[in-house]
Amino acid sequence: MQYLEFEKPLESLFQEIEKIKEVGEKTNVDVSSAVNELNKKIDKTRKSIYSNLNDWQRVQLSRHPERPYTNFYISRIFSKYQELHGDRNVRDDKAIVGGFATLDDDQTVMVIGHQKGVNTKMRQLRNFGMANPEGYRKALRLMKLAEKFNKPIITFIDTPGAFPGLEAEERGQGEAIARNLFEMTNLTVPVICIIIGEGASGGALGIGIGDRVVMLENTWYSVISPESCSSILWRTWDFKEKAAEQLKLTPKHMSEFGLIDEIIAEPLGGAHAFPEEMAVIVKNYLTKTLKTLSAIDPQERINLRIDKFSKMGFYEELPL
Repeated sequence: MQYLEFEKPLESLFQEIEKIKEVGEKTNVDVSSAVNELNKKIDKTRKSIYSNLNDWQRVQLSRHPERPYTNFYISRIFSKYQELHGDRNVRDDKAIVGGFATLDDDQTVMVIGHQKGVNTKMRQLRNFGMANPEGYRKALRLMKLAEKFNKPIITFIDTPGAFPGLEAEERGQGEAIARNLFEMTNLTVPVICIIIGEGASGGALGIGIGDRVVMLENTWYSVISPESCSSILWRTWDFKEKAAEQLKLTPKHMSEFGLIDEIIAEPLGGAHAFPEEMAVIVKNYLTKTLKTLSAIDPQERINLRIDKFSKMGFYEELPL
């Protein structure tokens, strides 16, 4: 397992356990009591670390290389997943995956999400989760397909942003994202959006308009990343920690601003340390929330969705 800088005390304790176990095997001595003591120390250290995370540390956790991505959640939460490809215009964008799947053996849903890749080769294939316009157009095609068959939509958001390349702009990156914002606002089926990692700028918003928008505990959601913000304001990445604080991008801040509906708690130690447990938590949330949303009349859902997003932000209307 890989450890971030602030997780180093945990790494040392786990290494101690491994050494003690090796000694126990070689000498045929019972070391269970020593291991139990270290496990207690690990629990205490883990609680101390994860109860006092700053904003930059949460950003780091959201990018942890062992953090579960969209395809992991699909494999653990759903059954009978059938991936669908292509935007029927340019090509299939590997940075966004999606298709029909079954939740709880009886509920067919459309699941869509960013996929970063689990190793260097796959990250290159997935373009590090940065979608091109065809990725957002594929997502919209799948959403309209779900609406046609009256199936709920679930999106998993985890991207450092929409791909900023020249070819993406030439093919209408801004228009593709804007079109998704408009169309998702008016979908007649329930829509749940879950930020499972990074929620950066329009890249996140492109599949982020829903009846419920929620964040996992160690994620972030902002118009810009801390590094990019630092490079603009201070002409260097050296102030990324300060930028993370000033951007107020954590789930706690987003909830206070009224920009998300709920925060889903992660197991103590983070989703990367307990991915299977995290998947169960997300599944339970989806099951419960879909039942609530499905009971609401479609037109009322649309009105509530529009009303929710219309109230976001701070503004003042001047008299004519």
